[in-house]
Amino acid sequence: MSVKIRLKRMGAKKRPFYRVVVADSRAPRDGRFIEEIGTYNPVVTPKTFTVDEEKALDWLQKGAQPSDTVRNLFSKQGIMEKFHLSKLQK
Repeated sequence: MSVKIRLKRMGAKKRPFYRVVVADSRAPRDGRFIEEIGTYNPVVTPKTFTVDEEKALDWLQKGAQPSDTVRNLFSKQGIMEKFHLSKLQK
């Protein structure tokens, strides 16, 4: 089973709001997920992104693969850098 960290779309038409979730790669985009670890709101200015860093790092260490968008958001928050540094220390 391949696990992905990706965005789940919420909100009304033309007013998207996303939840950052850990889900099986075979599950539909807005379907079943394992755990919710954060939120992303691109509509407001400035765009808001909140995530539980401990949970995100834990899932990355377990082998979960982030989607391209989530990888970019994690990079801006510094989570990917922490993940790579933790891998080098092992």
